[in-house]
Amino acid sequence: MSYGPRPWQQTSWDWRAAANFMLGGTGAGLVVAAGFVQDETHYPVMLALLLVAAGLGAVWLEIGRKLRAAHVFFNPFTSWMTRESFAALLLFFFSFIGLFVDSKEALVAAALAALAFVYCQARILRAAKGIPAWRAPEVVPLVLTTSLAEGAGFALLFHPDSFALALFVVALIGRALAWSGYRPALKQTSSRAALEPAGKALVQLGTIVPLALVLGGIFLPQAAMLASIAAILTGWRFKYVLVTRAAFNQGFALPQLPVRGAR
Repeated sequence: MSYGPRPWQQTSWDWRAAANFMLGGTGAGLVVAAGFVQDETHYPVMLALLLVAAGLGAVWLEIGRKLRAAHVFFNPFTSWMTRESFAALLLFFFSFIGLFVDSKEALVAAALAALAFVYCQARILRAAKGIPAWRAPEVVPLVLTTSLAEGAGFALLFHPDSFALALFVVALIGRALAWSGYRPALKQTSSRAALEPAGKALVQLGTIVPLALVLGGIFLPQAAMLASIAAILTGWRFKYVLVTRAAFNQGFALPQLPVRGAR
């Protein structure tokens, strides 16, 4: 029999950390989607950079001593946060080149940097061994596909052509499959209870309804816009819950207790 307190919710990361996964992940996903969906205005990339900057800015607000933010670049061999920061620098660097020089090659490089950025975000959660909901290997494809689905949703808002619709559908299906693969890893009751409502919304309102709206978009163009909004909002809600409400420590257990012998 095990003894010990029940798992408790971590308090180190709040909505500001969640905003980086929500906004930054979506922005990176939009850069990737923009590499596939050709939009001559470059507005999707500009919005993506704003989203990534807002997410990183939210994390900066969480730092106690803000002038020490540059220390995040000092540990590239051990810290996924450091790698995320370098990926963000490359993302901005290649995106600005693509915007001002109108280079498709630079935008492709920016899309690769965006993929690296989201992957680093996923590995940041994976590295938190004390949080069962984060340390599961299935969290990596879940974070990746969620960001790509949100980015594809924004890309569809800018350029609702058949290719953007196809990319959006593939991203939605991939996100739903990633959730179905991640859900069995939630063996801890508290984490499962916290994520279940957001997970159901991700499947029902964020996948089934948007797919139905996409089919309806053949007859009603506004349906594609509603599908995108539903996919984005349910993804943001899921990430917020994952980072803030489902982040329970595993607690501790004492399988055997020392017994003091009678004198």
